Amino acid sequence: MTKLQWGVIAAALALFLTLYLGCDRKPKEISSLDQSRALATESTDVQALISEARGALAPAQSAEVLALEEELAAALDDSTKLRLNKALSSAWYSLEEPSVAGYYAQAVAELAGTAESWSIAGTTYTICIQRSEEARKREFCTGRAVQAFESAISLAPDDMANRVNLALVYTANPPADNPMKGILMLRELNQEAPDNVLVLNALGRLAIRTGQFGRAVERLSQALNAEPQNPTTVCLLAQAYEGQGDEAQAAVFAERCRSLTD
Repeated sequence: MTKLQWGVIAAALALFLTLYLGCDRKPKEISSLDQSRALATESTDVQALISEARGALAPAQSAEVLALEEELAAALDDSTKLRLNKALSSAWYSLEEPSVAGYYAQAVAELAGTAESWSIAGTTYTICIQRSEEARKREFCTGRAVQAFESAISLAPDDMANRVNLALVYTANPPADNPMKGILMLRELNQEAPDNVLVLNALGRLAIRTGQFGRAVERLSQALNAEPQNPTTVCLLAQAYEGQGDEAQAAVFAERCRSLTD
């Protein structure tokens, strides 16, 4: 991706929008078995996704991607491979193929070996989950997002965003055998860090999504007390009050939202 696109996605990590826990800092929900299962049960092959995406490109777009792929295939050193994988991730993201963009972002993470690069890969796959209407693509991106955020957590166990983001993967595409998994993960995080704004905002957003506007106001008001100028909190409160039917408060927070985001 371009530096701007990579920066935007990196900034979005705090919203997943998305580590740390006691002793060995490995959350109870996360295990090597979970990670292995995520990849072993992939519903589609990544090369099939890339092939399908290529087939939908216009000639000029296809030529740009092909040139980068050929250059990557000939690359010998890791720095060149890193640059070209970033370029391919950027190209596919711009072409609105986040599943393929995620694949190349993951290649970047495998080369860079940093928590940030794994977080970016996880966020890119999460965007795929949110945007895709194909079940097989959503399942593919879910498994890869889980792997990416787990990798980020293992490298930066004190970063809350990745644990929140991992939980949000499960809320975006809940496991059939455990549909409450993501919500329960967020509740556990809330118990561990009751005043953490990332967690409270995530719970508030989910409450709005499910029509629990009073609960959303409660969560978000707590977040507001911790960070009065947090734009995400303020903007979500505008939605929560609107859903609750409190037009006066909704207008107040909508205006504050505009002033913080303009």
